[in-house]
Amino acid sequence: MTLNATQAAEAAARTSYGRLVAILAARNRDVAGAEDALPEALVAALRLWPAQGVPANPEGWLLTTARNRIRNAARHAQVADRALPDLLPLPPEGVDLPDQRLALLFVRAHPAIDPAARTPLMLQTVLGLDAARIAAAFLVPPATMSQRLVRAKTRIRDTGLRFALPDREDLPPRLSAVLDAIYAAYGRGWDDLTTEAIYLARLILVLMPAEPEAAGLPALMLYTQARRPARRDALGRFVPLSAQDSRLWSRDLIIEAEGLLTAAAVQARFGRYLCEAAIQSVHIQRPITGHTNHAALLTLYDLLVQHSPGIGARISRAVVLAGSGQPGKALAALDDMPAERVARYQPYWAARAKVLDLQGRPAAARAARKTAVELTDDPAVRAYLESL
Repeated sequence: MTLNATQAAEAAARTSYGRLVAILAARNRDVAGAEDALPEALVAALRLWPAQGVPANPEGWLLTTARNRIRNAARHAQVADRALPDLLPLPPEGVDLPDQRLALLFVRAHPAIDPAARTPLMLQTVLGLDAARIAAAFLVPPATMSQRLVRAKTRIRDTGLRFALPDREDLPPRLSAVLDAIYAAYGRGWDDLTTEAIYLARLILVLMPAEPEAAGLPALMLYTQARRPARRDALGRFVPLSAQDSRLWSRDLIIEAEGLLTAAAVQARFGRYLCEAAIQSVHIQRPITGHTNHAALLTLYDLLVQHSPGIGARISRAVVLAGSGQPGKALAALDDMPAERVARYQPYWAARAKVLDLQGRPAAARAARKTAVELTDDPAVRAYLESL
């Protein structure tokens, strides 16, 4: 009974954290207060559910409990304008966004918030991720990420930034940070968030159809999602892209992605996500043409690095350089990356091993691959690397 109650509370927190915070914040216009109240409600659930049983509607129980805590805090502080209006609807403000989590994402992209903290803050607030997992996505120590999040929340409290829907003209400047948060959740595959990430990206495209990047992100995720059934064989072993059975790829998702990419590319305004979607489109063509167009990939990666010179993009560009017959330049590009940022980054060491293999340096490649294996969490990927 205790275990089932604990699992129910954890499941509700994992799947509904962002939605519940968004609902609470939308009602009382206080994101910080919502973030304080919901964890208290979760603690109460862990204390009460084992003895009283799991409620029929766990999310509703958490929401009601959190609202009561917000109401009590408002009464205690005697701040009338923060009291929770249960019956009277709030007057409409800003853009009418189709999902309260989407609204909260755009709120957290407010220009008053430190740019370095916007996306991590969105991941924590809307998706309920802890600092350690967020830190892993941004290649920084967990303590550093925790401090960054604390500073951002302190500034929000000090400046009195409250929940307010942005006006339509405020959306484009905030779009990049929102897309980054959605893709970070999708790319890490956290707690089955991939479906939710695609859903939110599609909503943004409906909201902002004239923005190429709003089409680029769902296209990128759909290309990636289309190949998911081919990433493991019947025995659960990892299958690299070059060896995947393209007959297992989802044709419907690829067609949808190609349509989004084609429509957005006409505007000739390439940003990070449109570039990455175009790169995936090149990979999708391999089963048709019988080879990978490294020249096209290198052109696209050059463009991507111009727009988003992140470590991931630079590593992928180095791999393409090696694949196009330039392993020396590829290794030089890898050597040029900040050692402190790649020291514990598994994709860097896997790429380095591949480049060294192509350069004809098997001993060095084995050493790099050993490091990659040690940094790999996925048993199937680890087994694949060990087999090379």
